[in-house]
Amino acid sequence: MEKMFDSHAHYYDGRFARETGGSDALLGSLFKTDVCGIVNIGTDPENSRQVVEEAARWQGMYATVGIHPGDGQRLADIDAALAEIEELLKDAKGKKIVALGEIGFDYHYDDTDREKQAYFFEKQLQMAEKYGMPVVIHDREAHGDSFDAVCRHPNVAGVFHSYSGSAEMARDLVRRGWYISFSGVVTFKNAPKVREAVAATPLDRILIETDAPYLAPVPHRGKLNHSGQNRSSSSDCATRSKQLPRENTTVSPSMLMTVMSIQPGILRVRRPGVRSNFPKCVKFIV
Repeated sequence: MEKMFDSHAHYYDGRFARETGGSDALLGSLFKTDVCGIVNIGTDPENSRQVVEEAARWQGMYATVGIHPGDGQRLADIDAALAEIEELLKDAKGKKIVALGEIGFDYHYDDTDREKQAYFFEKQLQMAEKYGMPVVIHDREAHGDSFDAVCRHPNVAGVFHSYSGSAEMARDLVRRGWYISFSGVVTFKNAPKVREAVAATPLDRILIETDAPYLAPVPHRGKLNHSGQNRSSSSDCATRSKQLPRENTTVSPSMLMTVMSIQPGILRVRRPGVRSNFPKCVKFIV
């Protein structure tokens, strides 16, 4: 059975320590059996340093660094935090940092400071453009503002993670060179909108993620999620994609890794359909 690539996880999260005694034993088993690669996602300066350390320990693990909209709201000195993220990016290649993220908007909670979120999201989009980095976008109940923000930066591209927007927005993002990542939510009964977006997204623009330890797919919903459970989401996406026969119920890494495609020693972001002054391929790691 072909191994899977998990495009979005958080293996520093405290749930792994509480429920498994730590992620190291789990990761060792996963890399031997089910998983060929994992992108470990940072959400603040502290855990961004952690994902860099974990990427150094595991051959198949890569890191992203950034400030999540929710985490950033709790930081007293956001400019100092942004400076810490930028310092990490100065040696992105050496640190196996493959993108800036996750960044974006989260309007789910009543106490959301939208103005502050907009400030450090914009600063990080500018940072991504400065360093030529792809971005990982967090968009929760903020679809219009998230779309408008990335459109203001046509030289920046990347992936909308755990996508929850409309099929129409997915098609528009794809036309602009973006990629769409689907999590275990695609298997939830109350997520028809997500499944419509899967059907509207070209297969070569789909990524599959766990968002581990969160969003475990059915039949594991509510339990600790990990990269070995990515196959459930992959099968659901393949079944619902208009570009595959229903009997083809798995999506292989070669199909999925259009943003983070693995070639020998190389992780790349491919950017078809973007302006002619863009490189055809943005290298993450060489």
